[in-house]
Amino acid sequence: MSLETLNDIFFTVAERNHPRVMLHRQANQWTAISAQELYRGVAGVAGQLRRWGISRGDRVAILCENRPEWAIADFASLLLGAVTVPIYSTLTAEQTAYMLRDSGARVVFVSTEKQLQKVSSILAETPAEKIVVMDAVKAAADATPMQQLMQEGPQARNPELDASARNVGPSDLATIIYTSGTTGTPKGVMLTHGNIASNLVFSLSGFPVREGDVSLSFLPLSHVTARHVDYAMLYHGVTLAYVALLSHFQQALLEVQPTIFVGVPRVYEKIHAQVDQNAKNFPASWIYQWALSVGRAHRAEVLAGQKPESAAWQLADRLVYSKVQAGMGGRGQIFISGGAPLGRELAEWYADIGIRIHEGYGLTETSPVIAVNSPGSHKIGTVGKPLANLEVRIAEDGELLVRGPSVFKGYWNKPEETRDAFVDGWFKTGDIGSLDADGFLSITDRKKDLIKTSGGKFIAPQPIENSLKHNALIAEAVVLGDKRKFPAVLIAPNFLVLEDWARANELAFASRQELIAHPKVRALYESIVEELNQNLARFEKLKRVMLVPDEFSAENGLLTASMKLRRRVVEERYRREIEEMYALAEEAGPVEKAE
Repeated sequence: MSLETLNDIFFTVAERNHPRVMLHRQANQWTAISAQELYRGVAGVAGQLRRWGISRGDRVAILCENRPEWAIADFASLLLGAVTVPIYSTLTAEQTAYMLRDSGARVVFVSTEKQLQKVSSILAETPAEKIVVMDAVKAAADATPMQQLMQEGPQARNPELDASARNVGPSDLATIIYTSGTTGTPKGVMLTHGNIASNLVFSLSGFPVREGDVSLSFLPLSHVTARHVDYAMLYHGVTLAYVALLSHFQQALLEVQPTIFVGVPRVYEKIHAQVDQNAKNFPASWIYQWALSVGRAHRAEVLAGQKPESAAWQLADRLVYSKVQAGMGGRGQIFISGGAPLGRELAEWYADIGIRIHEGYGLTETSPVIAVNSPGSHKIGTVGKPLANLEVRIAEDGELLVRGPSVFKGYWNKPEETRDAFVDGWFKTGDIGSLDADGFLSITDRKKDLIKTSGGKFIAPQPIENSLKHNALIAEAVVLGDKRKFPAVLIAPNFLVLEDWARANELAFASRQELIAHPKVRALYESIVEELNQNLARFEKLKRVMLVPDEFSAENGLLTASMKLRRRVVEERYRREIEEMYALAEEAGPVEKAE
């Protein structure tokens, strides 16, 4: 079946009739959902939506963690020609109300009693008419149980529903996805069936994805990357195992043993930090360092997709590499990173332990994939070659421009912002990029994130931050210095690692604030930064280090729900401390300018 709409994915799954389309954890065991069960559930929910008068163009919101019901609500809406509006489960009631109002959603699917209470508290402020709840909850007088709707679905195919769904075309709106909002008010990105379908046709081209493969669905489905990945997996016959909570992620890796691993850089960073820390606490830590040195010697082979055959590499594999891979399930064949830039040092570390990560790049507005490294066309330090059905070019100021069938139609209810997003028919990505002689794309940084010192020099913060985060002692790093004489860095330590270090060095502390104020801790982080400074240009060198006692998360607003840094929010949160740091630097005497 040719892929023109998202409904084609659903029909492909139904006609393949696989017994294990999805897996989810129930009563401490993984339960399979067959294609037949999926069809019945989707048809049952679609039938109720139709009875409520939901039809083509109506908006249906989904407020839910990753679970099979997310996909069932999505497909049920899409089959009717309705438009799904995913909402992050971590958002506040006020933020949720804004998206429901702005989108005009008539029905809201919620996962748990907690989410039901959140939506019920704001329902009167929104145009929503109905709530459907996925869990069996006690106080559900104002909500319809989703499980009941799913069980009411037909045992066989519904010809009327199928025929109606096939009338949905590529130009029909499929979803409104609200951007994470690293700055300003979130905007609703309008993506058609054809936008997403055209991207799916090319995004996994060259990857050996096969029926019977298994992939974890753990990145929030409200984010375009996770949604795209799940559609792609379903279309290719890969079994999806849903992980509702990130706290269950490690356990799911070991139990499900996925063959395909798709994660954002933060997930890869956490795995690296954990391995690094465990190795330092291991009595024979020299074995780990030796294995890394062997891996470095064979890095080029791994990046070329080859398995080194030297005796040293095979021994290192048996002693170290295989142990790390076992912690990731032990059956991984394909590793992909997207959603944010992957630091080069991190990609090199994984290559050194035998794992080649295929970094990709895209935006919500491009459905999302613009470029990706594939097994047959891979270059570390780049985000791969642009997809074959896209055109890209670099504007005079270095901004990457994109044109093609997966580029969105505009922002919902924001015609002015839509006009501003394009120039001569090309979408302005907002990213600074370059293409090399072989056609590989590199992304330097977000255009709006570039730091311009008072001396007029531009600094791209992300590569510097990614280098710092490669150190297990650093959870987050934020380069500062816009309109100032010199750059500095704000660091949120990895407190699990730092506290272990402090105890090993017999440092007494009663709180995190006390810990980061300790002279030896400050000296430790200043030495890490100074080591990095040796590899930076003179104008990039970080002249001051500021430690904060907090962990960054989506819950406290310092990260987006897709785990990207909210730079402006961080700077505002610590504005007083930042101002004091720069003021003290001025009092201490002249600092070498970042020229």
